[in-house]
Amino acid sequence: MTEIEGIVPAIAKALDKRGYKELTPVQKAVIDPELGVADALVSAQTGSGKTVAFGLALAPTLLGDAETFGPAATPLALVIAPTRELALQVKRELEWLYEFAGATVVSCVGGMDMRTERRALERGAHIVVGTPGRLCDHIRRDALDMSDLRAVVLDEADEMLDLGFREDLEFILEASPEDRRTLMFSATVPRAIAKLAESYQRNAVRVETTAAREQHVDIEYRALVMAPADRENAIINALRFYEAKNAIVFCSTRAAVNHLTARLGNRGFSVVALSGELSQSERTHALQAMRDGRARVCIATDVAARGIDLPNLELVIHADLPTNPDTLLHRSGRTGRAGRKGVSALIVPQNGRRRAERLLQNAGIAAEWARPPSADEVSQRDGERLLADPSLSEPMGEDEKTFVAELLERHGAEQVAAAFVRLYHTGRSAPEELIEMSLDQGRRTNRDDRHNPNDGFKGSDEPRRSRQEFGESLWFSLSVGRKQNAEPRWLIPMLCRAGNLTKRDIGAIRMQQQETHVELAAESAEKFLSAIGPNRTIEKGIRVTALKGPPEAGDGDHRKAFGKPSKARDFDDRPDRPKKPFGNKPREASADRGFSERRDDKPLGDRPERPKKSFGGKPREASAERSFSERRDEKPWTKKPAKPKADTAGAPLAKKPKKKNAKTRVE
Repeated sequence: MTEIEGIVPAIAKALDKRGYKELTPVQKAVIDPELGVADALVSAQTGSGKTVAFGLALAPTLLGDAETFGPAATPLALVIAPTRELALQVKRELEWLYEFAGATVVSCVGGMDMRTERRALERGAHIVVGTPGRLCDHIRRDALDMSDLRAVVLDEADEMLDLGFREDLEFILEASPEDRRTLMFSATVPRAIAKLAESYQRNAVRVETTAAREQHVDIEYRALVMAPADRENAIINALRFYEAKNAIVFCSTRAAVNHLTARLGNRGFSVVALSGELSQSERTHALQAMRDGRARVCIATDVAARGIDLPNLELVIHADLPTNPDTLLHRSGRTGRAGRKGVSALIVPQNGRRRAERLLQNAGIAAEWARPPSADEVSQRDGERLLADPSLSEPMGEDEKTFVAELLERHGAEQVAAAFVRLYHTGRSAPEELIEMSLDQGRRTNRDDRHNPNDGFKGSDEPRRSRQEFGESLWFSLSVGRKQNAEPRWLIPMLCRAGNLTKRDIGAIRMQQQETHVELAAESAEKFLSAIGPNRTIEKGIRVTALKGPPEAGDGDHRKAFGKPSKARDFDDRPDRPKKPFGNKPREASADRGFSERRDDKPLGDRPERPKKSFGGKPREASAERSFSERRDEKPWTKKPAKPKADTAGAPLAKKPKKKNAKTRVE
């Protein structure tokens, strides 16, 4: 039995069943008698056992002098987490921690059936765990009664503020009783968190463990520098070199997650994706596949993987550099948890080394700078793992001796060993060859840090091959054209990134209205199709289709699905247009004749005179001496009756009063 002062016996029994021999620094800090039942603002590094820590801190407040809970009714404690995965994980942790105390834990998270959650709340709960948005919905609909609430816990408070949940948090805290106990747990304490604590906590005690200010000793940080075009190859080699039971690869966008998932899946990795566009059911299945061993690699965005805990996670790869030090710490904190060792590898393109150095410096992390594992290093590590395989050292069973003797007699020891090696490598992706470069080649001056539009694809310094030396080729059609503002300056880098190509592999590019025809070298076409995967889709949802032959201008038989074909922009093949006649006289191409001379060539004298138009029924006379008044008098005004200037009695007509204008000044 674990006997630690300040722990309720039922909680101590659960810890003993779980195999806890010693508490972490943050767990010891929250059960310190000096803290008591006061409000607390706790900052500790990721993976230090914060979930169990606030479970221990809540026990005295919820149980008091009792050893177990009574019948479930209105909630006594509320735990708020930023993401669905973290909320469900917290629920699982509290369920085993309060197993012998008889607590009922209910979750309220987005993506789940709201009616099921409402029925669970109606049946009663001691602890409710949820996300801010869903908790606000239940409060507004009177499904969540917080009148008896004794404590509120904000887990990953800094992340909730970053995700824009400040208004929801304020609404929840204002709806809870004023005499509640408020605990805030966060890996970092920025100014926004401190201000929120001042507003909703009473005389809060700041708890900061020593480990929170030091580099996580259980995590080995490595910065792998490579050419920009080798980014995905470096990720593949790193995964193969470490062969971790579980690994997470972090990307900055959902599109990058989808692309890398397809690429690694094509290479034979058992991989799952975790991003915000997936449903809750899909995200739950992905995490379960990682836990039970059906998948070994998870490609995730920062928000989706926030707070998840995978027991066997040994490797974290930053495919895209984190935007700030806090994100770096949170990402890396997925490994090296609860005393286990882990590796955090940053994929650093040579043009982003200075940015990576600043990031590590601001985070207070000393990383080892190195080149990504080469193909030879991966093969060497495979040999070491093969020689250390437990199956080679296990004693032979009695039922195996007869068959082993038959194998050796029929095939020989060398052939059997070769077969064993082949079976070992079956299902493992072959390592990639990387571009040779020195480690110091990635260092640049501030002047060199400016953006280069050619960065990010292979062969940015190599000129494209001329038409004469291009040789045999294949043509492909891309579902983007001039109407979608397609341009070679961004199509070529995109093709190089998606298809693992260089500029020298790309030949002619013919832009059309709805599609683009691209010529690729024959030896690179198979590599290109393998890289883009069976869906034949690259970045921005562009579809790739192989053509049967080179397209011809105006020939759209090979792409009838696009409707009426448009001619390609082969300007050199257009025939010369005949010179058009000008003024019924053949046009002479002469640069020496001026405009006045060419104007005199026009046969103006051959034009017939136009008849002069009549004006008011009278022929118009061309005279410049007649004044305007004389020409005006010739108009047939007599056809219109003149207005009378007096009435029938001879009296002058009364003038109509002028209408007052709003702009007229009144004296």
